[in-house]
Amino acid sequence: MTTFTAASPLYFVMRHAEGNRILSQHVPTLTNNPLLHTLYFHEVGMILGTEEALKGNPAEVAEILRLISELEPEDTVAQRAAAAAVDVPAPSADYEPETVERGSAAVSLTTTATAQERFEVTFAGPSHGNPFTDVGLRALFTAPSGKVLSVPGFYDGDGSYKVRLLVPEPGDWSFTTFSNARSLDGVTGSFAAAEPAAGARGVVRVANTFHFAYDDGTPYLPIGTTAYAWTHQGDALEKQTLDTLAAGPFNKMRMCVFPKSYLFNENEPDLYPFEGSLAGGFDYERPNPAFYRHLEQRISQLDELGIEADLILLHAYDRWGFSTMTPGQDDRYLKYVVARLAAHRNIWWSLANEYDLLFRKTTEDWERFAGIVQANDPSGHLLSIHNCQDFYDYSRPWITHSSIQRQDVHKTAEFTGEWRDRWQKPVVIDECAYEGTIDQGWGNITGEEMTRRFWEGAVRGGYVGHGETYMHADDILWWAKGGAFHGSSPERIAFLRRIQAETPGGYLEPLPSAWDVPTAGIRYEYELSYFGFNQPSYRNFVMPAGRKYEVDIIDTWNMTIDTLPGTVTGRFRVELPGQQFIAVRIRAVSSPDSGIIAALRL
Repeated sequence: MTTFTAASPLYFVMRHAEGNRILSQHVPTLTNNPLLHTLYFHEVGMILGTEEALKGNPAEVAEILRLISELEPEDTVAQRAAAAAVDVPAPSADYEPETVERGSAAVSLTTTATAQERFEVTFAGPSHGNPFTDVGLRALFTAPSGKVLSVPGFYDGDGSYKVRLLVPEPGDWSFTTFSNARSLDGVTGSFAAAEPAAGARGVVRVANTFHFAYDDGTPYLPIGTTAYAWTHQGDALEKQTLDTLAAGPFNKMRMCVFPKSYLFNENEPDLYPFEGSLAGGFDYERPNPAFYRHLEQRISQLDELGIEADLILLHAYDRWGFSTMTPGQDDRYLKYVVARLAAHRNIWWSLANEYDLLFRKTTEDWERFAGIVQANDPSGHLLSIHNCQDFYDYSRPWITHSSIQRQDVHKTAEFTGEWRDRWQKPVVIDECAYEGTIDQGWGNITGEEMTRRFWEGAVRGGYVGHGETYMHADDILWWAKGGAFHGSSPERIAFLRRIQAETPGGYLEPLPSAWDVPTAGIRYEYELSYFGFNQPSYRNFVMPAGRKYEVDIIDTWNMTIDTLPGTVTGRFRVELPGQQFIAVRIRAVSSPDSGIIAALRL
C-alpha cells in the first residue's frame, strides 16, 4: 500500500515517524529550517524540488520520494512504537560501596518554614559517575494531619542534592529519605511550618467545573499572554519583559523550558538545558543546573508579580535535538524538571505546545508523560496539552483544562460553549491568533479583533489568551522574546479584567441568550450582553416586572461605562450608539419577589 506520493503535503510525511527520519537524514537543512512550519501544507515533491541543498540533484530528490512512497501506513508504525518498551534502567543499588555509612550525608535545612511557601532540604552527596542518572532520591514528608507526601529529589551539581516541598499546611512536619546512594538513604529531619503569610492564597485549582480559584477559594480569572522564549534572551531584555508585565493586565504567562528555533527566533541562548554546545552536541543525560537556576529565578519573579507560569515542557521548534530525544531521555528530563520546579506555587504544566507537531511521539508517549508529571508533583498543579491541528482528547482524566489553538481562521471564541459542553472542563483559548503585522495569518490580527475575541470568550464562559507579533527591526516580537507591548489590546484587556472582577460570585457564567448576542452573568440579577462587531442603534430587553434595574452601556474599545439615568423594569428599550464593540450590563437594584423569580426560572 502506498502511503505517500510527491503530491502529499509535507506535514503528513513529517508526522510519520519513518518519513520524518528519512527527511531528517537526507535533507537536514529542510528539517532544521526555522521556516519549516510555514512549508507544511505544500506538496513534498515541490518542497524537495525547491530545496537549495538538493538543487541540481534530481536523482537524490527521486530517491527520497521513492523511499517515502514505500513507507508502511502510519497505524502500523504507531502500533510498533506503542509496543516498544521505554528503556530507563533503575539506579544501581551498589552506586556507593557498603563502607559508606547509610544516611551519612550532611544535611542543610531550616527548622522553620511557612505554609504555602517553598521548603528546601540540601544534602552533600556523592558526585562520581553521572549522579543525574545514577542516583535516585525521594523523601516522604509526613504532614501534621498525618498525610504522607512523596517528593522527588534532584541533583543540583557539585555534589549537591535537593528536595523541595511546597508546604500545604502549618504545623510540625517530618521527613525520611530513600535513595540507592547509601549516604542519602535514611536521612531524617523535622521542621515546624507557620501559618500562611497574609495574602497567601495557595495554588490555582479548577473551581465550579469551568473556572479557577486559589486554594483559599479566591476566584482566579486567567488573563494570559504568551512569550515563549523570553527567559532565553539575556538579562536586559528579560528585565524589560518583567517591567512590562508589572505594568500590564496579565496574570498568566505561557513560556517554554527549551529555547525556540522559528521565525524571528534565530538567536542562540546564553544557557542550555543540557551540558554541551550547538557545535559539539549535547549530553541529554546531564542537565545544566545553571540553566534551571536561571529559569527558577524568572518563575519566582513572575510569582512576585502575581503571574502564573504556564510552563511548556516540550515543543517542536528545535535545532538542538531537544525535541527528538529518546523515550528514556524524555522521561528523565520530565522527572528532573518537575522535581526542580513543582515546589513553585505559580506553576501550570503544559506537556507541549502543538503536541501534534512532535511527530515522533505517540499518544502512548503523551499519556506516559502525564503520568510522570503527576507522580512527581505532590502539589498537583494544573496540567494540560496544547494542539496545532488536532485537539488532544481533553476528556482524559489527567487533563485539568483545555488549552486550545484556534482551528478556524476567523472564529475561535465563538466555540467556547461547545467545548465546555464537550469536555466539562475550563476552556482556555491560549492561542486565538496574535495582534501584529507579520506575514502569517495567525500573527496579524488587529487590536480591535484581539479585544473582541477576549470579550466573546469571556461572555461565553471561557478564557482567551493574548500575544503580539508586531514587526521589529531587531526581531524582538513579544510572542517569542518579550520586551515591550506595541499593540492596542492590552489596556482594553485590562478593562475587561476589571469588568470580570466586578461580576457577582466572581465568574461570568453563560446564560440562555438571544440568537444574535451572547449573554453571561446571573439570570435576572446581573446580565452582561456583548454585541461584538455588530452595531445596533437600540435593543429591546425583557426582565421581570416589579423589579428595578440599572443599565450600563459599556464601550469596550474606548473603555467607558455610561450608566443610564433612572431605572427600568419589565420590557424596555435601550438606546445604543450604533457602533461596534458595545456591551450592555443590566443590574438588579431592588429585592426580588422570590416567588416570581423562582417561577420564571422554572
